[in-house]
Amino acid sequence: MASNSPRRRELLATLGYKFDIVPSRFEERAEGLSARETALAFARGKAHEVFSRYPGHIVLGADTVVALEGEIFGKPADDEDAKRMLSKLSGKTHSVFTGVCVLSPKGTRECVAETRVEFFPLGEELIARYIASGLPADKAGAYGIQDGFPLVKAVEGSYSNVVGLPVEEVGAILSALGGEKC
Repeated sequence: MASNSPRRRELLATLGYKFDIVPSRFEERAEGLSARETALAFARGKAHEVFSRYPGHIVLGADTVVALEGEIFGKPADDEDAKRMLSKLSGKTHSVFTGVCVLSPKGTRECVAETRVEFFPLGEELIARYIASGLPADKAGAYGIQDGFPLVKAVEGSYSNVVGLPVEEVGAILSALGGEKC
């Protein structure tokens, strides 16, 4: 897996495949792309960078972005950026896109999963407590649905996609490309 994300590692492990973690050195830069296109472009970049070093293996690259009204939220730069993102998401419904690219000697498979997430209206105190916890720092949109804070009112689509990896789609892709089970 071309990711250092502990959440993706946990989700991939639930599928029962053998895998190693090989963080990608791909630099995430995209301008003029939609959220869906950005997630897939970053997933492709990560997968291709690692596959260039391990060409005989199956390599999974994934990237998650949050989008609200055409604005793309990646990981927050700092606490102020996290506060800005959470304040914008408060009381609204947004999309979470995870791009997946799997490269193998048998071929390439790609997909983008979209999940709609509705936030509760978030008060300043809740936002401040959540940011102080340090949990938003490494997450797209500055939140983790699994973090235990009362942020999310409703989810339409894949919960695991919001965490960072659409396990339903990834399982089907790995099975088709001959991934080895534990």
